[in-house]
Amino acid sequence: MHKILMVLTSHDRLGDTGKKTGFWLEEFAAPYYVFKDAGADVTLASPAGGQPPLDPKSDAPDAQTDATRRFREDAQAQQALASTVPLAQVDAAAFDAVFYPGGHGPLWDLAEDTASIALITATAAAGKPLGLVCHAPGALKNVKTVDGKPFVAGRRVTGFSNAEEAGVGLTDVVPFLLEDVFKQQGGDYQKGGDWQPFTVTDGRLVTGQNPASSEATARALLSQLA
Repeated sequence: MHKILMVLTSHDRLGDTGKKTGFWLEEFAAPYYVFKDAGADVTLASPAGGQPPLDPKSDAPDAQTDATRRFREDAQAQQALASTVPLAQVDAAAFDAVFYPGGHGPLWDLAEDTASIALITATAAAGKPLGLVCHAPGALKNVKTVDGKPFVAGRRVTGFSNAEEAGVGLTDVVPFLLEDVFKQQGGDYQKGGDWQPFTVTDGRLVTGQNPASSEATARALLSQLA
């Protein structure tokens, strides 16, 4: 049985807007069930531990999918989500793969979190698969290779695009734009159509562009473990 770690954000403030943010429900629920249905042992973690903040917009009626509806009727999954392990207590060696769901929250906390940076560094060094979707690839921003280069330099990557960020009206709210940072760091940033499923695999690194890509990114991660 494969052991997969899912890392969620603990950040709930959308910049200075006074609005809430957090993780995006579909980007957690769809991969969670892809992994569970494949028989994986899934552990959930977050910087603060406990219940991660849910982006209220991802709970709106028009954001629901089969996976989010399934989660709403799954007391066991809700209990697991309510009791995430504090990230600093996680041993990277205990897992076969790591997956980061998005939502805007990760841009603030996971991008800067030393435990997250260490986890990604250790996972990559061990040659284990790493998947990140939508805004979660922002967690790669401050990760460095052994020779001190940005982790994404020379790698094919995707993540929430500038056009999509403009589409949700948050270009001036987010702490950084994924597409810009990846290009500045020497990453080969790629994207599909706005809001269309799009994933990129580069070695053991799998990234997905947006919420519509969450299930495909999870499946691509699983195929790395096959």
